[in-house]
Amino acid sequence: MKLRLKRIDLREVQLPLKEAFEISSGSVKTRRILLLKLESVDGEIAWSECVAEDTPNYYPDTTDTARIAIREWIAPLVLERDLEGPESIYDLLEERIRGHAMAKASVEMGLWALTAEIRHISLSRLLGGTRDKIPVGISIGIQKTPDELAARVQQCVKQGYRKIKIKIKPGKDIEYVRAVRQAVGPGVPLMVDANNAYTLDDLPRLRHLDEFGLMMIEQPLAWDDLVRHARLQKELKTPICLDESISNVERAEDMVTLGSGRIINIKPGRVGGFTSSVRIHNLCQRHGVPVWCGGMLESGVGRSYNVALASLPNFLLPGDISPSARYWERDVITPEWTMDDEGFIRVPIDKRGIGVTVNMNLVDQLTVWSESIQKR
Repeated sequence: MKLRLKRIDLREVQLPLKEAFEISSGSVKTRRILLLKLESVDGEIAWSECVAEDTPNYYPDTTDTARIAIREWIAPLVLERDLEGPESIYDLLEERIRGHAMAKASVEMGLWALTAEIRHISLSRLLGGTRDKIPVGISIGIQKTPDELAARVQQCVKQGYRKIKIKIKPGKDIEYVRAVRQAVGPGVPLMVDANNAYTLDDLPRLRHLDEFGLMMIEQPLAWDDLVRHARLQKELKTPICLDESISNVERAEDMVTLGSGRIINIKPGRVGGFTSSVRIHNLCQRHGVPVWCGGMLESGVGRSYNVALASLPNFLLPGDISPSARYWERDVITPEWTMDDEGFIRVPIDKRGIGVTVNMNLVDQLTVWSESIQKR
């Protein structure tokens, strides 16, 4: 099926979080979100989201660099061009543009959703999803004291979350995790995420984490390092999960070859979109490596893409795909994403496209700038 794109509209909305979210590299109170509206030459429309942040402290992309990349380099490659379906977009963009993975992903994934709209099927079905519901995990930012963290985790367990991720950094790790494990007992699935906060000099401290029966330690070392993660994994019983280090399927293959980790967190925005995500998923499935879908404090638009991706069969672990109410007083989509009492989100497999509708009244209220990009 030929796919022809007429226009891309960009909007930045600023959505305040219910509470500040702190990780080892900083804190976020208001999320700057870049939304895209893609329109085909036949008038079909799909919305997508760029998950880049304000500053390059998680990944090189930012909200501002993504805007430039989409306008100046990505849009001219895809507008008014006969595209051989959404599967062809990733390789086209990789061939012509280095870097800017999150900007590329926002357009590539939007074209997947636009294809689903045109075919009158759900994005999940188009991707090859096999499930109508997915287990939900929650990510808890760094807290002031171990007792405060333990209380937050206990609350999350009562709410039904099926995996609890705790953000850590040196000095806010061992005693914090110990307090949580003592509070919730050995049966609750816990993991920690360091966001690159450690080095191999911290090996004794990291070895302490083995005693808490964790599902995984996510990205303890440098964001682009596979060799030292391989050395660390040999010293730990707890599986290492790589996030920032996995930027494409080749890096995932390197992880498997080197033994740098045993689990991968696939964030589609980080790896350049859905085609890359599916390739990583399939590689991991062949090698018996479980994957799960992480979050980037997305609005409900971006969350819809994560839900669709997480319906694929090798997403064996609960992702950070919390309901809308976890982060926002009011989300920009209807219906908002919700979690049932057993800790699952329903996949809208029988709804066309991304399965939710953008609340244009709210988006208009939150928009701080917009622009429309068409072929020059």
